[in-house]
Amino acid sequence: MLIKLDNRMIPGTQMDKEAMGNVTGLAFLNKIFYIQQGIMLAQIRDISGIDGSTLQNWVKRGWTGNAINKKYSKDQLSRILLINMMRQALQLEKIDYLLHYINGDIDSKDDDIIPESKLYDYVCKIVDAVSGETVFDTDDLRRYIEELTVDHIEVFPGARQRLNYVLEIIVTAYNASLLAEYANTQLQSLSN
Repeated sequence: MLIKLDNRMIPGTQMDKEAMGNVTGLAFLNKIFYIQQGIMLAQIRDISGIDGSTLQNWVKRGWTGNAINKKYSKDQLSRILLINMMRQALQLEKIDYLLHYINGDIDSKDDDIIPESKLYDYVCKIVDAVSGETVFDTDDLRRYIEELTVDHIEVFPGARQRLNYVLEIIVTAYNASLLAEYANTQLQSLSN
């Protein structure tokens, strides 16, 4: 039996893809930020399904940046969604390490390899490409990532290789989260 991973939701959100016009990544973010430059904590809660105290805890711990005038940017939302995608599969401290590995200090853009919104876009494109697959070939995944990032401009030698490695980890962790969700659903069906 093959397990089909549930890919109906926009990654990291509780938003149905179909209801949002089947967009993910930057297209989704652009819809959210079309009229406004920033969004409030309550809107992030509605989009992600993460409660406000958890989000505030992430800010306090430095896992995501502080709001400016009580509003969060596209990159801040992207970082929150990336954390949310991986948090069932990886410890939050390891997710923080991974995101620092790719983009350094949360309060500085000078050490970033890629804006978080572009990183989220890459992840969504990869997730969409492997959607429906239960087990994906890591060689195929790496090849797809290489093709996707071929035009990425390196800010220092080896940055693209670092980016590709992080993309592989994020997508693998996200799929592990989807598998854990499937296992929990199956477990619940035993008691029904």
